[in-house]
Amino acid sequence: MNELQTKIHTMVTLMGFSDLRVDVDEESRKFMIFINDRVVGRESLPMLVLNLERIARLMAKKLDHPPIIIDVNHYKKEREGLIVKLARAAARKAAATGEDISLPAMNAYERRIVHTELSVRPDVQTESTGESRGRHVVVKPI
Repeated sequence: MNELQTKIHTMVTLMGFSDLRVDVDEESRKFMIFINDRVVGRESLPMLVLNLERIARLMAKKLDHPPIIIDVNHYKKEREGLIVKLARAAARKAAATGEDISLPAMNAYERRIVHTELSVRPDVQTESTGESRGRHVVVKPI
């Protein structure tokens, strides 16, 4: 993992970021990149995380490492928290109104967070519907 950590640090440095740190949680295979640069704002983080993760996963595969997760400036951690809050609110609303609640389109990882979070609730069930980029979760009362 140290070799991969060094390669990721070098890659981000070559992108023009000089004030950065790369931490590793070996148990979860998660690389947390902290970039202190005003260019890395809220609007640019989603694409930066997506593209860095694509490249880093290819690097990991080439080094015979299992798949890894990349997070930049806690973007994924904050997004996961937001998705959990959204799922809980949708479950409360579905249970209170008796109506199906459709959540916004999400990628597979985010949909899984919703399904996992609401799987312990006996008053609602979840279902993924839609195609491709429009795939989303519907929370249904039981």
